[in-house]
Amino acid sequence: MHLLIDGYCENKELLEDEEHLRQVLAEYPGRISMTRISEPYVIRYDDCEPEEWGISGFVFLAESHIAIHTFVEQSYVNVDVFSCKDFDTDVAAEDLRKRFKMTKSRVSLAERGWSPPGARSENPSPFKYHGA
Repeated sequence: MHLLIDGYCENKELLEDEEHLRQVLAEYPGRISMTRISEPYVIRYDDCEPEEWGISGFVFLAESHIAIHTFVEQSYVNVDVFSCKDFDTDVAAEDLRKRFKMTKSRVSLAERGWSPPGARSENPSPFKYHGA
């Protein structure tokens, strides 16, 4: 499954805080019963249009990965939690909203998986939007 969160945050200091992002990526996998297999990688990017600068972070999981991107001047953050293991997406989304103090967000879920050979070819697990 692939949890996607797009959110807005009025706290720009939080969105540019590399240590906060590193801490979230270091701690969060354990909170959703996943196994972190790398140190978090966090990078500040500012070789772009002034309104597009921010930080990005990534951590590998035994179950897949978590990626977080902030756009400081736009007060925007997006989070992807991609996992081959089921987890409580509602709890994860609410917790991540709180960690980034989101004032507005959209949560989406894409269920992953292939149909067995010979099954109909239509997508058995469509992309879904959850609460706004």
